Amino acid sequence: MSLSIGIVGLPNVGKSTLFNALTKKSVLVANYPFATIDPSVGVVAVPDERLYKLAEFSKTQKTVPAIVEFVDIAGLVKGASAGEGLGNQFLTNIRETDAIAEVVRIFEDDNIIHVDGKINPIKDIEVINLELILADMQTVTKRLANLNREVKSGKKEAIIEHGILTKVLAALEAGKLAGTVHADEFEAPLLKGMHLLTMKKFMYVLNKKTGGKNLNEMKDTQGNPDPRWVALTNFFKETGAGYVIVDAGTEHDLKDMTDAEKAEMRSGLGGLDNGIDDLIKKGYELLDLITYFTTGEKETRAWTIKRGWTAPLAGTAIHTDFKDKFIRAEVIEWDKLIEAGSFGVAREKGWLRTEGKEYVVKDGDVMEFKI
Repeated sequence: MSLSIGIVGLPNVGKSTLFNALTKKSVLVANYPFATIDPSVGVVAVPDERLYKLAEFSKTQKTVPAIVEFVDIAGLVKGASAGEGLGNQFLTNIRETDAIAEVVRIFEDDNIIHVDGKINPIKDIEVINLELILADMQTVTKRLANLNREVKSGKKEAIIEHGILTKVLAALEAGKLAGTVHADEFEAPLLKGMHLLTMKKFMYVLNKKTGGKNLNEMKDTQGNPDPRWVALTNFFKETGAGYVIVDAGTEHDLKDMTDAEKAEMRSGLGGLDNGIDDLIKKGYELLDLITYFTTGEKETRAWTIKRGWTAPLAGTAIHTDFKDKFIRAEVIEWDKLIEAGSFGVAREKGWLRTEGKEYVVKDGDVMEFKI
């Protein structure tokens, strides 16, 4: 399953630096707008201690983690929806991703140029989101015009689509994301087919700087938090949007070190939590993905599926034939298997279950398919 998250934001907020830290893949990073013109794609392993505990349990020869794909997309600027900067190309690249990670700079540094000359996270978010909204308004308006003839002829599907798109256009005109509009079971498939930018799931990546002036750490003389930080956290509460705090610069500098060296260096810099693992995990969750495992002496592997998939459908992650040839699956929770010490003991205790075609796979299941 190949699902991707587009890393977007204004120029010079740390997108490419973050991408390098995530993927250890070299892309051009420079202190000026449009350093990244073509999107770069990186496949990132999802951190999961369960996988490695199972590998140790099975004394496996090969361990294969779940993955999530990140796409580094060049910086958007005000007017991108009208073709400013490299707007049309950027918007096309975003459209091809499944979710959006919006990078927002929360540190002050006179040596790193900000496109507006000052740090204001809420304004940055408003600029990016407005360009996505304006692009969607163009798409929806054009589609509504094309539907008019079919609506007048009484075509049922066209009437339904016209109705939901009218509601979406009203939301967009009010400055809201298309994803805030509720669509029923008939409207949802038609709306999904529009591939609107603001229908995608969003998360925000707050880029800080270790040892720097970070908005989340700044206080006035009375000990009150920075008003910009208050406004940002209120925005997250009001919209229900998820966010992670990452020091992209430090993680980029540490990307070629071992885990032990990274931990030692972070400790010396006064920061222990890199935020990168949280970002990858939250990105995986944002795409509504879960993991099941297969384990044995030859290989222990994490398989990625959509939440809510039944066992036959989950089997297609291994091979497409599994869906049609599925007979049953033996299933056990990963921690129960380790507690038992072996599949044999787990079977004796009744922890290893036989499940049929209706079984909905759970995150952390260890499975063996019978076909």
